[in-house]
Amino acid sequence: MKQGIFLPPQRTAALFIDMQEEHRQDQRLLAVGFDRVVANVRRMQAAARANGVALYHFAYVVDVGSAATRPFHPVLPDGRSAFSDKDDPLTAICAEVAPLGEERLIVKTQASAFGTGLGDELRAGGIEWLVIAGVWTEACIDATVKDALAQGFRVLLVKDACGSGSVAMHQTGILNLANRLYGGAVTDTDAACRLIAGETVEVWRPASPVPIRYDLDTVASLYDAL
Repeated sequence: MKQGIFLPPQRTAALFIDMQEEHRQDQRLLAVGFDRVVANVRRMQAAARANGVALYHFAYVVDVGSAATRPFHPVLPDGRSAFSDKDDPLTAICAEVAPLGEERLIVKTQASAFGTGLGDELRAGGIEWLVIAGVWTEACIDATVKDALAQGFRVLLVKDACGSGSVAMHQTGILNLANRLYGGAVTDTDAACRLIAGETVEVWRPASPVPIRYDLDTVASLYDAL
């Protein structure tokens, strides 16, 4: 269902998840359409900075020797993490969307951004709405959105500012989140920038429990309709 919403700037924060070089340079971790994701994230960051919306940047970095590393984490023959290793320079945030000034860069050791004490910090700042974008849709975005909802935040999920290893992985990841995004909304970058700028904009919101039923033939059209 399309419905108009308004995001109070002082009660809104934007979370940019794992916008790291490995997703456009490491052949094992390439996110399809990552250049588009970078460009759209950059637009939203500019809108947030211009309108006093707090920005939070996150990077997934793994130290296999740390107690925070989960059991069964995949490692290479030399003992390094199979992805996002602490010594890999490709874990750096892409320069175009890197933090500016005093903006926070928070290193996380698991999929969700909420394993870092983020929830308490946001609540202390009076934040109600979270604009969420980044990669990978069905992994770190999914985990972050679900934890945000569980902690009582409203989520604006920006579908074309997220990405994954394939179009199908991304689109089904967005649809699965949309089905249970109670209290939140799904939109695209154009609408997200207008919302960040203080406009009231029509966005897709779930009007009933699990409103989207898809099969392989309808994924793309249902995704486009959000």
